[in-house]
Amino acid sequence: MTSRKNGGDSASLLHTRLEEEPDILLECDVSALEPLQKHLKVYKIRKKVTIAPCLHLSLWAVLPLEQPEDAACSFTSCPDGALILTPDPRAVVMGWRMVTDKNKNPLEVVEYSQLGYDKDYHRHRYHQGIPEGVKDLPPGIALPLESNLAYMNGICFSKGCYLGQELTARTHHTGVIRKRLVPVRFSSVVPISEGAEVLTQAGKSAGRYRAGQEDIGLALLRLVYVKEELHLKIAGNAQINLSASIPEWWPKASNN
Repeated sequence: MTSRKNGGDSASLLHTRLEEEPDILLECDVSALEPLQKHLKVYKIRKKVTIAPCLHLSLWAVLPLEQPEDAACSFTSCPDGALILTPDPRAVVMGWRMVTDKNKNPLEVVEYSQLGYDKDYHRHRYHQGIPEGVKDLPPGIALPLESNLAYMNGICFSKGCYLGQELTARTHHTGVIRKRLVPVRFSSVVPISEGAEVLTQAGKSAGRYRAGQEDIGLALLRLVYVKEELHLKIAGNAQINLSASIPEWWPKASNN
């Protein structure tokens, strides 16, 4: 089991205190922290709600080293030293999310663990096809269903309202989603521009590269081309091959 602190482009916490409700913790991309605070305060109206970053807390990802399908049931209780330890709500393969005091060593909290790095965490989630943060889910561009948020407990179809709800609900109930965010792997490690067009061998547009690191990342692809040989253009009019895959954790009954 590996324990890793989220940093870089992931994970800041907001602390929202309600007068007659328990505290609520929100995790967000650190680059979106200020805009999120402003957005929440717009809807505060006259309620006595305090919205502020929890700078005294640290957020950690606890990833299973083996048998990720059993990740959600490996802890029977929250260990001493952790304020919160809960299964990652997005997918079992993502292990757990843990919140501790900032000065707490996570290796003292999670037994038989080792400390990883940000790149280990991001490589794991890219391999599993899990988007996170504004690079993977650019505001105003990424659509919830194409980003697989319905697979990751990110959409509720029984309540609302939210911006884009009608389009999202209508698309969901038609059952036709032609493009999805999927994991991709490149044949070599070269700089690749975010948003680069992904092409089939026949030169047809298959989608666009979204984000990643080294030889692995995410691309928004038309599902009919996922199993084909794909490539994209790089500097010097050269091209690099890539292969796409459907994550194992996706619902088996889904046709999309």
